[in-house]
Amino acid sequence: MSKHILHITNGGVLTSYLKELQVEGEIVTWQEMLCEGPTQEVIHTSALIEARDKFLKEFYDIEIDLQKIDFALSQLNNANDRYDEVVLWFEYDLFCHINMLAVISMLKQKNITLPKYLVCSGRVPGIKGLKGLPELSAEQLLKHYKEKIQLTNVDVDLAITLWRIYCGVDHNLFKPYIVQTSSFKYLSNCLKAHLERFPNNITGLNVLETNILKIIKDNDIKSKHHLLGYALNYQGFYGYGDLQLRRIIDNLSPFYTVNEDKIQLNRKGYETIHGQHNASGEFKNDMVFGGIKKLNFQFNKSENKLIKSPLNAY
Repeated sequence: MSKHILHITNGGVLTSYLKELQVEGEIVTWQEMLCEGPTQEVIHTSALIEARDKFLKEFYDIEIDLQKIDFALSQLNNANDRYDEVVLWFEYDLFCHINMLAVISMLKQKNITLPKYLVCSGRVPGIKGLKGLPELSAEQLLKHYKEKIQLTNVDVDLAITLWRIYCGVDHNLFKPYIVQTSSFKYLSNCLKAHLERFPNNITGLNVLETNILKIIKDNDIKSKHHLLGYALNYQGFYGYGDLQLRRIIDNLSPFYTVNEDKIQLNRKGYETIHGQHNASGEFKNDMVFGGIKKLNFQFNKSENKLIKSPLNAY
């Protein structure tokens, strides 16, 4: 007798790909980007929906589609009776990992006790760079599915703990988990990447912002669109999309000059990336990561931890 499988994917592109490949089972598409904006430990409360809706409108001019969310979550109703297992499809990057932690926590909150499996892409033998699930060939994707990893109770408890930390006010609590062994192959990279999303205590820029300014310095960048392409391709373990990186590029405008056919760093940009100037309060930098504001903390690289910002500590 065939199994009844519930798939939870990281987005619509992968959902369409799985349908095209006629992968057996019912599919729930997770549409959120919880790596930015306020979050709460309990998923899908009216308070969280209101907070997320306000954030997405203010930062990205996006409205939450409650109808889609309600439909997706309705597929989880009575899951223990309807399915035999849950398969999570999430990638190597921070964007996906934060969503994955939330999904695993939500399954726990809904008392879904089914066996849980993870299909996670990243490094592929013989291929340079890290690959997202939709970037894999049909053969590669189905091989990943065949070799899916069953999550242990320890893995599930770990995910729930990390989600709780993300929704809390002390993200230094992530540090011990960077070296913890688990079924989440890329978790360590993502936790490190998250801590470095906070402003460096020397420059006032985080890793992504610094990387974008270095791209301008080291390459012949013709336009913001050209810069966006570079930023998308050279962002490491973040997994940010067009909207997120375009916003960062626009916010960094005090540090570069846009000419007719070239973007160049200005003096402030050079001084900042070389550690001669701290730019913390000089550009729009009001992002929230889970339970804390970005500007309330700085990343101290020598101590490898977050410290309270002298300007924005609470």
